[in-house]
Amino acid sequence: MTKRTETGWNFDNSYARLPELFFTRINPTPVRSPKLIILNERLAVSLGLDIQALQSSDGVEVLAGNQIPEVASPLAQAYAGHQFGYFNMLGDGRADLLGEQITPQGERLDIQLKGSGRTPYSRGGDGRAALGPMLREYIISEAMHALGIPTTRSLAVVTTGQFVIREKEFPGAVMTRVAASHIRVGTYQYAAKYGTVQDLQHLADYTLERHYPEVKADENKYLGLLEAVVKHQAALIAKWQLVGFIHGVMNTDNMAISGETIDYGPCAFMDTYDPTTVFSSIDSQGRYAYGNQPNIAGWNLARFAESLLPLLHDDQEQAVMLAQDKVSAFTDLYHANWLEGMRAKLGIFSEENQDEELINDLLRLMEQYRADYTNTFRALTMSTLEETDLFESAAFTQWRELWKARLGRQQESEDASNQLMRDSNPAVIPRNHRVEAALEAAEQGDYSVMEQLLTALSNPYAYSEEQAEYCTLSESTKPYRTYCGT
Repeated sequence: MTKRTETGWNFDNSYARLPELFFTRINPTPVRSPKLIILNERLAVSLGLDIQALQSSDGVEVLAGNQIPEVASPLAQAYAGHQFGYFNMLGDGRADLLGEQITPQGERLDIQLKGSGRTPYSRGGDGRAALGPMLREYIISEAMHALGIPTTRSLAVVTTGQFVIREKEFPGAVMTRVAASHIRVGTYQYAAKYGTVQDLQHLADYTLERHYPEVKADENKYLGLLEAVVKHQAALIAKWQLVGFIHGVMNTDNMAISGETIDYGPCAFMDTYDPTTVFSSIDSQGRYAYGNQPNIAGWNLARFAESLLPLLHDDQEQAVMLAQDKVSAFTDLYHANWLEGMRAKLGIFSEENQDEELINDLLRLMEQYRADYTNTFRALTMSTLEETDLFESAAFTQWRELWKARLGRQQESEDASNQLMRDSNPAVIPRNHRVEAALEAAEQGDYSVMEQLLTALSNPYAYSEEQAEYCTLSESTKPYRTYCGT
């Protein structure tokens, strides 16, 4: 049963009714002097929360982890995962799940505090988070939401009045994250390795009830679960690729069963089109490069399928065959999603066999001439081809003639094609140098740069004059590097 507080917290705690193998009950560690830095008011209203109450001293105390609503049941989740291909025991080392908010629309959403102190899964860490990485996740996750990509959301960031020590001192912060759930591929790996088959079944039944109730009546509902997760991930990764998003650390513990993007660590958006692009300072081998993301997603799904084997069939060999069949479908599903999306980015409604060749020819030219990924499609959408090496090349002129001829062979009008392109090609993305400028200003106490950036990113398909300055590229020639926020 849920019970609503004056602030609007309306928690249920269904995850806490799973076997205790999956979590440890623990309260956040209080902080010295919390201060609200940013509140996602629109999200708060959709959650059924009172904005003024959240901004009050008591409201901020909850967002910092200093006070626990009486309806909450805080816990840290246990999970495992392959990190850069190596299996490790993990878990929420710096996060507390307060509970599941039941919204006025009847949705069930996790409310998690990130940076809330040590847990049994901290593995020597301090359980805290620095302000910069928490604001970075706020900016990127909200930008992803505006782009129409399934993602966890950010409700608030508060500073703690304390410093965290990394390579130097940084202001500490706690972020409130909202998610469909925090069940990960790594949660299943943990159950398969450290629990019983009954524990695994409890987790699978819970996941079906929470995320995929439509397959509960299937003859083999656990096979239906695998199939549903494969489909959702195929759609998600295609959306990443279509906007040039690079997650940076696609470990199995960072793949959500719900199909949302989760855990924004060393993520970034690609500027110059190059499939080998890597931003993460720790990905020296390019395992999680832009062009590798679909393959890694398939690899992660294979690990999910392995965890489910005891539930798929009593006969091990038969279970493996069933799992392989569903996982092998990922490549074609991803490709179909990606191809449909790329057609839309070029204003193409119908299907022709040569479409993929046309698309790949453009991508090869973009790579050859080191063209900006987002701005190339933006220029095609606006029919404003600036003086760039790509647009001035004879090869592009030839490609453009083929593209125009392709558009001329479909029934839809030129205006309809242009509208499809405007709906499919963002005018703005969280440019890396813009994000860094916002974070640097914030660490000096100036949050106006971040607020202006968030406004520009809130409607990325608007093509407004105000967004133009956020489309410009960085003047720096230094390779951009991101780091895991800890």
